[in-house]
Amino acid sequence: MSLLSLVSKNGPSGFGYATTAEAVTEGLDLTGRHVLITGSNSGLGLEAARVLIQRGATVIGTARTVEKAREALAPLGGKTLPIALELGEPDSVRASVAAVRALGVPIDALIANAGIMALPNLEKLHGYEKQFFTNHVGHFLFVTGLLNQLAANGRVVILSSGAHKNAPAAGIELDNLSGERNYGAWKTYGQSKLANLLFARELSRRFAGTGKLANAVHPGVIATNLGRHMSSFERSTLLTVGPLFLKSVGEGAATEVWAAVHPGAALITGQYLQNCNVKESSALGKDMALAAKLWAATEEIVAKVGGAA
Repeated sequence: MSLLSLVSKNGPSGFGYATTAEAVTEGLDLTGRHVLITGSNSGLGLEAARVLIQRGATVIGTARTVEKAREALAPLGGKTLPIALELGEPDSVRASVAAVRALGVPIDALIANAGIMALPNLEKLHGYEKQFFTNHVGHFLFVTGLLNQLAANGRVVILSSGAHKNAPAAGIELDNLSGERNYGAWKTYGQSKLANLLFARELSRRFAGTGKLANAVHPGVIATNLGRHMSSFERSTLLTVGPLFLKSVGEGAATEVWAAVHPGAALITGQYLQNCNVKESSALGKDMALAAKLWAATEEIVAKVGGAA
């Protein structure tokens, strides 16, 4: 498929590669809805917040400190509620969960948007590889802590990535979650993104019969500060070929926003979404036995390092 046909072709939803978050919400009145976005202070999270506020939603936005969240959200106007959330620190996650609960409002959509990518060298948190712990365990603890806060038809949107296809052959190396064996920046990032996808699949299975939805999203390749850990060669290559295939931030935020609020996504659950349409994932990304094992392993990790209740 040529680049031109990829960019111009829309899928069954009526949207596609070049659709923006503004386009997928055009005409929607989200007044009265509460959308929680992790990592709302930059990149896709900030763009999602901007557009959702523009459509009338109240955005509960997190950043690593409440000051960063407040500073990012204040210029957007509308109704915003800044919350501190450091995904790598269980005590911070639990405090953030408590702060959201204290707001006393139903969450209509929760977008797990924050993350880190491609750390060049092995780093650990609480004995576990940092990308896995931050991208997956932190969000697992946060999302599961707020399940009772979801509205009756609430939606959970987990940012995965096409990079989930770069995960190790085993998918999730449950015997190597410290990352000490054969660490690779992109392989290990891929494992964390596969974990995000499997978490969404298993959460959707557990939602069966409740009216609540959970999906995973591949936003596309976008030049945001998520890539701050790339080598200079990787960044220069990305920026050199960027005009050929990089999405804008508006295009990158489209699928997570569509999944969170669009009526056309109201019956979609347990899926991997790309370009505002259902997309095939890798075989490992559909392995529900692996998803169940990951859920159980993550519960064990949370029990060990979960922080103060």
